[in-house]
Amino acid sequence: MIEIVLASDNRKKLSEMAEILGQGDFRLMTKAEAGFTDEVEETGTTFEENSFIKAKAVRDATGKISVADDSGLTVDCLHGEPGVYSKRYAGDGATDSERIDFLLKKIKETGAKDTSARFVSVITCVMPDGSHFNVKGVCEGKIVFEKRGENGFGYDPVFMPEGLGKTFAEMTPDEKNAVSHRGRALRLFAAEFLKRYRKEVE
Repeated sequence: MIEIVLASDNRKKLSEMAEILGQGDFRLMTKAEAGFTDEVEETGTTFEENSFIKAKAVRDATGKISVADDSGLTVDCLHGEPGVYSKRYAGDGATDSERIDFLLKKIKETGAKDTSARFVSVITCVMPDGSHFNVKGVCEGKIVFEKRGENGFGYDPVFMPEGLGKTFAEMTPDEKNAVSHRGRALRLFAAEFLKRYRKEVE
């Protein structure tokens, strides 16, 4: 049985990963289930750095295969902000609604007509021997100035993927997973992990 630790205690993320890995000799667990209860400080300046920091910290503590993701929104007219600071953009403790309001205010202050943006998700896997790989999923789109939809979380009500005519928050979970940055990253991760796993068991 291959044990894989997700550097998170989010059960939804765990079930997403289990579903996309499919049937196999795997046991997926949260970091708490693996005995890791510390908070990892995300000191990186890129999604790649932060996802590696989280995965390596859990691997170092547990000795098991560890997987972490780091995700965020980048807006062109804001020179890539909020980026890795997406959750903290409006300050620690801000609500999703407050973060959205702050983002829209910053965009309006630029006077830009083009609100091109993208969601990015990077997943890093660190193996027990220290080797690692990462994958990146990207969803291109734009920011709209009216909050639309009741689903999702974060900036979903104001992010509209290219060519779809509705925001993430107006989509069903299945619709969103089909096009989202995280869904794409998870599928890339599963393909790469299973390829490496098959080589080991052959």
